[in-house]
Amino acid sequence: MENTQENLVKKTCRELGITQKELAKQIGISDRTVSNWANNKVKLPNNFNRLIQLLEIERNFNQIKSAVNYKIRNISIIS
Repeated sequence: MENTQENLVKKTCRELGITQKELAKQIGISDRTVSNWANNKVKLPNNFNRLIQLLEIERNFNQIKSAVNYKIRNISIIS
């Protein structure tokens, strides 16, 4: 049977396009803790899903911000 917690950590990193070390840095914990979660040595915290949702919101915000800045630059060039 597959380990759900291991898959969740690895799936999250894959979907966000980041490494486990980068995930650790973004949520302010040690990379060893993330590794322990991924290897099911330590149970995921209850708020793990919320942390990931916040990272996804931040990523989406940054993508929108980049797109808006790109359009603004292009409008300035055309004008």
